[in-house]
This record gives sequence, structure tokens and C-alpha cells, in this order.
Amino acid sequence: MLAEAVMSSDDLDVLRNLNDGYIRSVQNSDVKWFAEMLAEDFLNSNPDGSLLDRAGFLAQIAKPATISNLRIEDVRIRLLGDFALIHGRTRYTTQDGRDAAGRYTDTWARRADRWVCIAAHVTRG
Repeated sequence: MLAEAVMSSDDLDVLRNLNDGYIRSVQNSDVKWFAEMLAEDFLNSNPDGSLLDRAGFLAQIAKPATISNLRIEDVRIRLLGDFALIHGRTRYTTQDGRDAAGRYTDTWARRADRWVCIAAHVTRG
């Protein structure tokens, strides 16, 4: 039982860091980070309802971000064995200077002893 608690604590730390990296990489259009962290079968649901595969998401990320000052709050990580769900709220500034908010859910899977993101869903208000 103690070994499971230690493993879960380590996994939670890794997932917290991955979540921070994900948000930072969205803001900075960091395609390289995403190329390393996204599973080959990754899918993303965009706020407009479109669904992108990995290649489409990487192409979208390569474009300069249309928002600034992206930050997160209310992050909840749910560890479910070799899967994890990360729910969070975003706050950001729009191109016209308005404050706005949204939510996201990222799904992570442990594959070959490392965590990779297999799906993401984003809403914006």
C-alpha cells in the first residue's frame, strides 16, 4: 500500500509539471514540446466544435497564439491507474484586450513508462 501511495504522489508531480508545460506551450506556440508529449493517436476538441488529429493540432499550435496572459486555476488531477484526467480553468486576455475565461480537460495515458496526452477538450467563454 505504501509503494502505491509513493507512486501516485510521483505521478501527480509529473502530471502537474506536464499540465504546466502544456499551458506554457500553448501560450508560446511550442510545437516541439507538443511533438514530444502528444500520443500518435491524439485528438483535440476545439472551442468551435472542430476535432483535430495530432498533425492538425500541431499545425494549429505552430501559429502565433491569439490570446495572451494565459494562466490556469482550479486544476484538478484525477489519477486512474495508467490514465489521468486533468480539469482546469483558464484565464486569458483576448486580442482586443478583454479578460476572458474557459475550461479544459486533458486526458493522459501512461504508455511505455511515460505519460503522453491522448486527448484534449477546450472551451472558451
